[in-house]
Amino acid sequence: MLLRIFGIVFPVFAIVSIGYVYGRLRRPDLSVVNALNMAVLVPALIFGVLSSREFEIGRYGALAFAALAVVLGSGLLAWPVARMTGIAAKTFVPPMMFTNAGNMGLPLAVFAFGEQALPAAVVLLVVENGLHFTLGTWLMDRRAHWLDVLRQPIALATLAGIVFAFGGWGLPRPLMAAIDMLGQASIPLLLFSLGARLTAIDLRDWRPGVLGAIVCPLSGALMVLMLLPWLELSAPQQGMLIMFGALPPAVLNYLVAERYRQEPARVASIVLFGNLGAFIVMPFALVFALR
Repeated sequence: MLLRIFGIVFPVFAIVSIGYVYGRLRRPDLSVVNALNMAVLVPALIFGVLSSREFEIGRYGALAFAALAVVLGSGLLAWPVARMTGIAAKTFVPPMMFTNAGNMGLPLAVFAFGEQALPAAVVLLVVENGLHFTLGTWLMDRRAHWLDVLRQPIALATLAGIVFAFGGWGLPRPLMAAIDMLGQASIPLLLFSLGARLTAIDLRDWRPGVLGAIVCPLSGALMVLMLLPWLELSAPQQGMLIMFGALPPAVLNYLVAERYRQEPARVASIVLFGNLGAFIVMPFALVFALR
């Protein structure tokens, strides 16, 4: 089991480490790369999986509901922690809810459960991102318009993929092969850019970061433990839900905080310390996920 866990986490953390070292040495501006990932590569991955003829959307209803409950429940558990510690709820709660289902969740799912797990991993990502772009935006700005959400490439790719899935439609194989190739390119690039972002850690504001690194996986794990007895999930889906609950905060939380001027430096600390903590948390989560 230990060798299997090592074989799963090593490629993920090796690519993150390479990104970190490169970021330290070169100080690259990855804004264009990150924009490309969010505007082209990840939408291609989502659309390619959802519109695949092998994707049966009805098989993932319980998993989607579970992901929804984990995200919302984690926020409810984190809110009193923010109140007790004096951290603004808008700063602390969203990173506890919206986790790294893209940068870390997709690669871990593939390495742990194989390519056949990619549809379930995409369902988890779609639920998490969908809530982040809707509920997360509303939490930051109650006046935000729903059209702003629909203009996001990931949202458009998700809607198009769901329409294709329900309609039973398919694109010509050469075109689908091109879309799949674009989507597959997103996985290592997500990990590399995550590593490069870890170079921005500000140790001066470490307390909220360390607290978030503890509360985020703990609240997610508690929600999963409460849900599993009531849901009819296959063994692989149960394992993926356990892994989903233990994921660290998503990098997107920092971008949203920066956009709405909600203590972006403190949110960056929470996100980056949380992702560092994942080096410790995720191997333990995989032990339970793979049982």
